[in-house]
Amino acid sequence: MTDSTTAAAEPSPSLPKTLLTGAQMLFVAFGALVLVPLLTGLDPSVALFTAGAGTLVFHAVTRQSVPVFLASSFAFIAPIQGSVASFGVSETLGGLMAAGLVYVAISQVVRVKGTDWLHRVLPAVVVGPVIMVIGLALAPVAVDMASGETSEHIGYGQAITLSMISLLVTLVLAVFGRGLLRLIPIMGGVVCGYLLALAMGVVDFSPVREASWLALPSFTAPSFHWAAILFMIPVAIAPAVEHIGDMVAIGSVTRKNYLEKPGLHRTLLGDGLATSTAALFGGPPNTTYSEVTGAVTLTRAFNPRYMIVAACFAILLAFVAKLGAVLQTIPGPVMGGIMVLLFGSIAVVGMNTLVRAGHSLTAPRNLVVVSLILVFGIGGMQFGGGQFTLQGVSLAAVVGIALNLILPPPREGE
Repeated sequence: MTDSTTAAAEPSPSLPKTLLTGAQMLFVAFGALVLVPLLTGLDPSVALFTAGAGTLVFHAVTRQSVPVFLASSFAFIAPIQGSVASFGVSETLGGLMAAGLVYVAISQVVRVKGTDWLHRVLPAVVVGPVIMVIGLALAPVAVDMASGETSEHIGYGQAITLSMISLLVTLVLAVFGRGLLRLIPIMGGVVCGYLLALAMGVVDFSPVREASWLALPSFTAPSFHWAAILFMIPVAIAPAVEHIGDMVAIGSVTRKNYLEKPGLHRTLLGDGLATSTAALFGGPPNTTYSEVTGAVTLTRAFNPRYMIVAACFAILLAFVAKLGAVLQTIPGPVMGGIMVLLFGSIAVVGMNTLVRAGHSLTAPRNLVVVSLILVFGIGGMQFGGGQFTLQGVSLAAVVGIALNLILPPPREGE
């Protein structure tokens, strides 16, 4: 059986079921999907469009064989915020497009050499702390937003109330939620925070009044700046490695080995092309969504066609300008409360990567690698100047890879 016939071999669902299940998959992904552009200053309508377009690109490359939906990547939130502040939106998009091409390059090396080299160059002792840096580097930004520092018309008391209620609801849904509710903790937190903000009278509806019902999303073309490219390229390393875990996770649900068929090289290629496509239109990088994997587990909706329907719905919603305007009225403290949990969660993923690897972090070699990655990445260290400045996550990744390759192998048991 060929890859192209995988989906066709399964019972074909009815049209109403296909449309309803596809819409549900988009609903599960929606809160996280629009959160990334709202936090990074990108357009949420464009993010909807590029999530849909990226998902279609992925399924074209993998021949509709993997039931995944691609949308805004959390791993890039902090780097995008830093890059936009330093270089501007257009230059940041150029860097993101280059990051997508890193995925493409890795996919071709995997196709030729397999995955052993990837684990040698990027072991857990490098990937774990780099992911932690991604989560913690801009933690002060989350605190500033949660405490109202970035909102001119919301006082400290109102801001703390909004952010902590949003955070509390998100925590409750994530920990105690059942069924579909457990898959949408971010959306639940944002909705409750928004309703409270409405009750407080701190929501500005002028963007909604000024927006038309239907309009083209505010697409932004990338421009290419060496400093922005060098800043962003190393950030792609950690999500590329995580991609393998995503494929294993969805494979364990559907009981298929996607690393062999359609092959890791194809799924990486699809992810990379989806990310570059998103940047081409002005959207954030794409990645496979664990929320949707959870929904697939819950509903047993294994047919990739559901994801294609979800992608088409996302593209259609992107042209509803009123929806984009409503999303832009969400107060900063509400988003800040979610960010507090989100950035911490990313750091915990990195910590878990180290724990699962089972290495002793007090062993001299591991201690050096992890310590320098964390301090260089979080502490603000930078090398170079002008267009060739390395700092933040990019510097942490380069230092970690270099130390891992230069230092002698760990002794037995380390």
